[in-house]
Amino acid sequence: KSSKQTCGTCSLLHQCTQSKNHQKVVTRHIWQEYVEEVEHLRHHKDVKPIYAKRKETIERVFADAKEKHGMRWTTLRGLKKLSMQAMLTFASMNLKKIANWTWQDPKTV
Repeated sequence: KSSKQTCGTCSLLHQCTQSKNHQKVVTRHIWQEYVEEVEHLRHHKDVKPIYAKRKETIERVFADAKEKHGMRWTTLRGLKKLSMQAMLTFASMNLKKIANWTWQDPKTV
């Protein structure tokens, strides 16, 4: 919040705020500085190649879960039941991934 006394005598008050008490209020989320730091790091030259791989790794897993494993809709209700479904889905996806690795090169696993 700005000072009422300082803003009340300012010649640029009409450009800054239209409030009747001549006070400018800027609201920021409590974690806004962390959000800004993450956004800054995301555009760093060392992180850009890693962030570009996200669409091939992380996002693909969730897309496969939605399209191939029924995670687009659910008939279950409640956090416990949905957590169970998600854990079983991702466990089965991990088993499929391990099976594919073993099938391709059985010596490394």
